[in-house]
Amino acid sequence: MATQPLSQKEIEDRLRELPGWSVEEDRLTRTYRLGDHFAATALVVHVAQIQQELDHHSDLTLGYNTVALAVNTHSAGSTVTEKDFELAERVEGIAPGHGAN
Repeated sequence: MATQPLSQKEIEDRLRELPGWSVEEDRLTRTYRLGDHFAATALVVHVAQIQQELDHHSDLTLGYNTVALAVNTHSAGSTVTEKDFELAERVEGIAPGHGAN
């Protein structure tokens, strides 16, 4: 079953459920600012595990105390799909200070 792009309204509705996330250049994005580099590195490792479980991978950028994600679904024409929001929700659930830790 092919993954279908979400409509603009569907994206806007889903973004209301994920404060801090936005869509930029057809990609679902978020930057987390953490206490230090170690915390940021740990978050990257946890996000990588989620991505492996979902078999859906974002661009993931590690800074000194930041982690940035940007994702879309290449198999759906590089658009935002439900798969991208599933990844975002899982990341929110493990991000320090942002979800259920």
